[in-house]
Formats: sequence, structure tokens, C-alpha cells
Amino acid sequence: MGVIPVGVSGFGAVSAVGVGVEATRAGLFAPPPRPALPHRFGTELELPVFEIASLPGTPGIAGGFTMELLRLALDEALREAGLTEEELAGKRVGVCIGTTVACQLNNIPFYADLRAGRAAPREAFRSYVKGDPAEWVRRRYRLEGPALTVSNACTSGADAVGIASLWIREGVCDLAIAGGADELNQVPLDGFHALGVCSAEPCRPFDADRSGLNLGEGAGVVILESPGSAKRRGIGRKFIVGGFGKSADAYHITQPHPEGIGLERAVRQALESAGLTPARIAFVNAHGTGTPANDRVEAQTLARVFGPELKYMSTKSMTGHTLGAAGALEFIFCCLMLEARRAVKNHGYRTPSEEIPVPPLTEDFATDGAWALSTSLAFGGSNTALAVGRIP
Repeated sequence: MGVIPVGVSGFGAVSAVGVGVEATRAGLFAPPPRPALPHRFGTELELPVFEIASLPGTPGIAGGFTMELLRLALDEALREAGLTEEELAGKRVGVCIGTTVACQLNNIPFYADLRAGRAAPREAFRSYVKGDPAEWVRRRYRLEGPALTVSNACTSGADAVGIASLWIREGVCDLAIAGGADELNQVPLDGFHALGVCSAEPCRPFDADRSGLNLGEGAGVVILESPGSAKRRGIGRKFIVGGFGKSADAYHITQPHPEGIGLERAVRQALESAGLTPARIAFVNAHGTGTPANDRVEAQTLARVFGPELKYMSTKSMTGHTLGAAGALEFIFCCLMLEARRAVKNHGYRTPSEEIPVPPLTEDFATDGAWALSTSLAFGGSNTALAVGRIP
């Protein structure tokens, strides 16, 4: 029995590149917006972030701004997939959403009250409980399939897409709602600053003079579907999740393994599960945070796997690091680049580095290739790779 191809029936995206898929498609190939200082919460840190100022038609949802981002991306993905609430009823639908802020960091005053021994308002507790993204989606549509919120730092969104694809492959469900969502929050901003990995200027992934990351926010949601379900609904699919690779090198709580052992294992797992050789990957959308350690390890590992013909970029110079949303958004960006037959250049790259063996794309790259790879790395040595294919 062959591997079940997991189709992508629709997706929705919200980030600094664009609010909605059409705006994202246009913004992906346009000069990136320059980040500004955060205005949603007060901070003395002069650190630029890729903040989304407002969202159309999204009144407040209990659980915070992350849930508003999620709802916008989810509604768009369901529309693109031709799915209504009535059509979801009775189907085996799973939900897998990655996040770092929602249901953890979404109410700092609530935590402050608890730590001080004060009685926190009930509404704050309700907001905390309702901030579980996967459970919120499950309840909203009264779904009866598996529901899982993944909080695995910066690989959360990619992990969610990969896990949901395994549900489809194993016949656990016919449809899956997968992705990631995260808002900007003072805790990760202060935390990354304390680690000394934030840049005071727009980030420059893989550049010799890179000085760190910028944070961002957003949401990416994909609708995954088995061939049988798509056929019954009469839905054509443009993309498939071809392979999923996951590993943990557990080298250090915040640093990747210096030789990229775990990342290489995840990349090769993704290729093997998709039945692909490295030569069939047209381009890689790398994690590329702009931090010294991540970019060095990732670039050297990708060069080891793909050789001197490697074509890669980081789109975080356009979105910032969106944490739990990053892997899902970058998976969608791969789909859009495959669709356009054009991989975007690595914005912000100017100066070659001796520790980066193959430089990233300095110009947009035209390609008829049908396959791309998206990589994600996270604290604790977590590594994830997703192979995405364009269906002819």
C-alpha cells in the first residue's frame, strides 16, 4: 500500500506581508515593509517588530489578539476549501494548531494577580481558558475529531501541519485544520532581548553582519484532506504535504547543535517520506532568524544536504519571527512561490560570510520545480522539515 498523498484544499494567511492570501501573494514579491516599534504594549526596549496594526471585521474574541489572527486565517482557509459549518458536520475533522502565546502568555495581569495572592477577576480566567486555539476551533464548529494545541516553541506551526498530515495518512480523519497563530507579546520580546539575540535594526538573515532577529505576529491555517474526501466533495487540490521530518537533538536549551545533527535528520526524514532526492527540491524556505548561531548551523547543514546548487532564503526579513505561526506561514509561502514558479530573494542580505558556505538567493529565482522544503528550528533542539509539492 502506497503512502496516502495529503492534499492542501485551502489556506489562509495573516502577517506583516499581507492580511489575507491575495495581499500575501502580492506582498511576498514586493519590497518588505520596515518594522516599527511595538505600540500594543509599553516597553522601554527600542526593538523593532513586525506588528499588525489592525484586522478587518474581527471584533474582540475571548483569548486575545492571537485568536483574532487565527479566526481570520481560519475563515479564509475554509472559504478557499469550499467548506461551511454544515459541510463540516458529520465529517471526521481533526484540529492541530501551534502557538507559544495563546493559552500561556495571553494575560500577564492575570498571572501577576495570582503570584501576588490576589483574587483575579473571573473574566481573566475565562479568557485564559478560552485561549486554547485547537479547542476553540473544535468548539466553534462542533468537531468530533482529534484536537491538539502544539506549544513547541518556534517549530509549533510546522509541527502542527506535520502532525495533521500524519492523521490523514493514518486514516484518523478525512479532513484536518492545521496551522499556527501568535501575537506579539512582552514576554518573548523581553526574553529574546535577555538572550542577546534581538536586532535593533531590520534583521538580515545569513548576512555576515547579522545582529539578531525581529519579532513578528501572524497566523497561517491550511486545510488538509485525503484524496477520497476531496473526490467526494469534487474539490481540486493544488498542493500536497509530501513529507514530514521531526527530530530533537537536545544539545542545549536555546542553541542548535553546532553540527546541525538534528536538523539534518529532520530534513532527510522529510525527503525520504516524500520519496524525494535533494536534487528534486527547487528551493528551501529556511528558518533563517538572523541570529548568529541559527543561521550558521542551518546554512552549513543545508549545504551539506543539497550541495553547492542549493537555492534558499529566509522570509523572516519580511514577517519577523512569528514564533508559533512561523512554520505554518512559511509552508504557505512555499505554496505561493511554487504556484508563481518564482522563489523570492533573501531580503536584507548584503555581505557574504565565510561561515555561510552557500549564499542565499540575492535575486528572485525562476523555477519550474514542483517541490520545496520549509525548515523550522526551536529551543530545546527541536527541528522540523516539511516537503510541499505542487500538483501539475
